[in-house]
Formats: sequence, C-alpha cells, structure tokens
Amino acid sequence: MGDITYLPTGDGDFLYLATVLDCFSRRVVGWSIADHMRTELVADALRMAAATRGGLSGAVFHSDHGAQYTSREFADLCGELGVTQSMGAVGTSADNAACESFHATLKRETLRGAHHYPGAELCRRTVFRWLTRYNTRRRHSANGHLSPVDYEHQHQQESDKLTLAA
Repeated sequence: MGDITYLPTGDGDFLYLATVLDCFSRRVVGWSIADHMRTELVADALRMAAATRGGLSGAVFHSDHGAQYTSREFADLCGELGVTQSMGAVGTSADNAACESFHATLKRETLRGAHHYPGAELCRRTVFRWLTRYNTRRRHSANGHLSPVDYEHQHQQESDKLTLAA
C-alpha cells in the first residue's frame, strides 16, 4: 500500500514523502522524497519497490484516491509492472490506516516534538536514516517483535524448510 505525507521544513516550506509498505512484513520497500506532489513522486516510490522486490508482477497496490494515484501515468506504470491497483472508499482514511499510522510514527520519532525539520537536506538525511533503521532494527508488534527485514528473513527460512521437507 502507499500514501504521501508532508514533511515541514520551516517557514511554510515542505518536502513530500511517498512510501510503499509491504502489508505482510510492514517493510518500507519503496520511497521517494521531493519538493512536489506530482505523479512522478509516487511513481518513483513504486519503481523503487519493484527494484527492491525484484519485480512486482501479481502484486496488489492499495492507495487513496489522490490525483497522483488516479492519474493515467500511474495506471500505465502499474500496468507495466504487472501491478493491480486497489483504492479505498472516497473520503475515508480508514482503508489506508497502516500508511497513515506509519507516517504519524515517522514524524513523531524524527521530529520529537519540533514543528519542522531544520532544512530540506537535514530532513532528507533524517528520514532516510529513520527508514533504514525502521526496516532493519525497529521491532514491530505485528511481526512478533521482529524488524520487518528480520521477519521476512524468518519467514523465508521457514518456507525453505517446508520446501526441503516436501
């Protein structure tokens, strides 16, 4: 699933973060930060997810009805990648609650009570560092208190054992 959030950098300026979350492990498999909210932002995040996963053929991508996700350009990209689009009900954020919650956690843990990041470059570095930590070290209750990467690794090992047993 995917969504966009704003990252305040001071004096009314913002960067925008598009993320692609894997619903199985809660891993952030794609992201993009830019000073705009054009379709290119979400397309770059989805391309990163495809590169991270070695392809997305057969995947379902869920988002809200934002103009970026309903654009012809994004639909064409999903078609090229073999991704089926799914969108929540218009006007409700409940269908995308996992992304909303993830973005709230990112801001709470990186801003630590501040109202904005001290500049665009520091914002980018802080968010990149946090996303890396989130995927590799931050434990998640839905994953049996394992990080998303460790959870995927554990699942892969169990799957490999079942394959060998068969």
